[in-house]
Amino acid sequence: MPDTQETAMELYAAGARVAHGEYGDGTVMRADEYHTVIQFDEHGLRTFSSPRVVLRSTNTLAPPPAKGRRKRAVKATTKTQAAV
Repeated sequence: MPDTQETAMELYAAGARVAHGEYGDGTVMRADEYHTVIQFDEHGLRTFSSPRVVLRSTNTLAPPPAKGRRKRAVKATTKTQAAV
């Protein structure tokens, strides 16, 4: 008979700072028994399967939030385009 040992899956609370082996430090956005969504400092938003993701707690601070969206550059019009 195969040995079936259940391991408790650790769910992190929203806002918890965690570290991932490939993506580095990030902030847990939401987590449930199926998915864990993390906003990584340098790699953006990623979704993982909660039972399979390997994370560890970290005490690093989150980077300051971005100040907002950049304004779109205005395209210069040439005299021929303006006359048409």
